[in-house]
Amino acid sequence: MASEETLIERVRRRFPIALNGLQVGIGDDAAVLSAGGKSEFVITADAFLENVHFLRKAHPPKVVGYKALARATSDIAAMGARPKCFFLTLGLPAACTRKWFDDFLGGMARAAGRFGLQLAGGDTTKYATVVISLTVLGEIDRGRAILRSGARPGDLLCVSGTLGEAELGWRLVQKNWHTRKGRARLLQKHLYPEPRLALGQWLAANRLATSMIDTSDGLSTDLGHVCRASGVGAIVWAPKIPAVEVPSDLRRLGLEPLRLALHGGEDYELLFTVPRKLARRLPRKAGGVSMSIIGEITEERKVVLVDAGGHESTLKPMGWDPFR
Repeated sequence: MASEETLIERVRRRFPIALNGLQVGIGDDAAVLSAGGKSEFVITADAFLENVHFLRKAHPPKVVGYKALARATSDIAAMGARPKCFFLTLGLPAACTRKWFDDFLGGMARAAGRFGLQLAGGDTTKYATVVISLTVLGEIDRGRAILRSGARPGDLLCVSGTLGEAELGWRLVQKNWHTRKGRARLLQKHLYPEPRLALGQWLAANRLATSMIDTSDGLSTDLGHVCRASGVGAIVWAPKIPAVEVPSDLRRLGLEPLRLALHGGEDYELLFTVPRKLARRLPRKAGGVSMSIIGEITEERKVVLVDAGGHESTLKPMGWDPFR
């Protein structure tokens, strides 16, 4: 079966950019469209599907509503933009048109208020399962959008927050281990992810990041996206990765922190590159979130993981791919 990346490439070849004013098209976290004056529009689309991205029996409707909008808004954060409005398209089974729907809207309204978004329109229809499609519009000062394609050899590789937390929560839900006492805190990032809007805007305003992406598919996969777009490679220092803390009883069940951090998706942290000479300008925290330097960009077009003993291995993209 074809990978998601190869399918996107086939789409790109069929629809070459021809629209006047389209600054960035297919292949980044969001499109960039000239808005006239001193700003540009940043536009993204995202699907959130029952039995693929969430389970109706396991995920409350308020969680589904919140998370659907948070996921889509993270692409706006990854460009360094300010969110403005969104469009919502829904396919719903008849069973979800009453209380489920009201609770879903409550969760989405909470997210919209938190992220500074207004609903601008959309569409509804009946369907056998819940299908959610979101288009989010943001705005950024002209020329300030941070793309995947700007990484250069010698740049330092940085990431925000902690990696693997959302994947840990998802594994607990899948195995029905999340109902045990003391596990609720481990689900927070899986249920209510926080797009790093303030950090993305700070990096754009200070012109620090040469490239950026959100970790929606996992570090190993999303770093691969940046390297291919920029025509570079990378070295990742495993001991420097801010990996999730996994309780000892869950480690015995095979939930290993480094693997969760490398390949777990849906953390929606920001993975970005910074010129080495500007690294001293990076604070330990910005936009209320911590930042870690975890590697560097190289000329050789491969991604290498270096462990605590100095052993090198190829870091394969083993994160989320819906077609794998």
